[in-house]
Amino acid sequence: MHESSQPATKKSHWKLILNIVTVLLLALLVYGSRDQLSQTLSNLRHVNGWILLLLIPIEALNYHAQARLYQRLFMLVGTHFPYWYLFRTSLELNFVNHVFPSGGAAGVSYFGVTVRKGKEVSGGKATLVHVIKLAATFTSLEIIIAFGLLCLAIGNRVNGLLLLVTASLSTIVLLVTAAVPYVIGSKQRTNSLLTNSTVLINRLIHIVRPGSPETINMTAAKDAFTEFHENYQQLKSRWRELRVPFIYALLANLTEVAALYVVYVAFGKYVNIGAVIIAYSVANFAGLVSVLPGGVGIYEALMTAVMASAGVAPGVSLPVTVMYRVVNTAIQVPPGYFLYQRSLRRKNAEAASARLEASHGA
Repeated sequence: MHESSQPATKKSHWKLILNIVTVLLLALLVYGSRDQLSQTLSNLRHVNGWILLLLIPIEALNYHAQARLYQRLFMLVGTHFPYWYLFRTSLELNFVNHVFPSGGAAGVSYFGVTVRKGKEVSGGKATLVHVIKLAATFTSLEIIIAFGLLCLAIGNRVNGLLLLVTASLSTIVLLVTAAVPYVIGSKQRTNSLLTNSTVLINRLIHIVRPGSPETINMTAAKDAFTEFHENYQQLKSRWRELRVPFIYALLANLTEVAALYVVYVAFGKYVNIGAVIIAYSVANFAGLVSVLPGGVGIYEALMTAVMASAGVAPGVSLPVTVMYRVVNTAIQVPPGYFLYQRSLRRKNAEAASARLEASHGA
């Protein structure tokens, strides 16, 4: 058991080291830009609050796009969900991914459990929909990154570092989007990957809960994996109908970039939109390896560093990034927390009712 847990422990240590180094770099960045930061912070009273309020409709449009994206994908696999149900679920997912940093794994698990309640939706189908949603989001981001690089070129802001960052980011996106159909396109590869992942998860849980050697039932999991692959084959035969979900994924990414740019405008800074796009993309990808909620530290450091390479002073970009994070969190997390807690209460009530019925039946 010790040997099997060793790779996971090493991975955790590397993530922790990476986070510590990044936070230290952020601290150095803040110290080096202290004069600019002081000047910017002293002018916070001049930030246009009315413009900041635009974040509310922009984020509402973002969740609209996500809800429609999920709705379309479920329709393609033969299940219909009400729009407002998926809108609320998207808010819950944002809260889960924000509070439980796990590279999106927590969101995938929570989504699978949530959409199965009250609907005949299997775990395999729910997981497939979420995976395709992520693939569409990554693919549409590639288009936005290309547009961002074009804007930087027009503004004569392209340099060697930005080209390296953009090329690396584009390569990662392409590899991720290519890996998804390659893996799930084969029943053998799908079963191998998901089975190994399930075994690893069971071993990790066993470390914390020694009395539960198989928290996830392998027999049930293999049935779900088979159905996952079959649903993918069904979806693959209707690939032309994925155009509309792709448009919604593109809209979701565009609204996130728009929200960040609005904060710059509220500060009175009309920076190159290309820099904002590249910085947003880099910060969000790096946030996947953060062990801190919401990617705190990593997000701000990388966003500021990329903006600085595009000619935006850290004394400007860092306060803007922090303001964006604070306002965005204030808008999204409270309703997500409320809906998440309501779902938990409903789940607990249903479990208690089931136990009561079982005791009466006995």
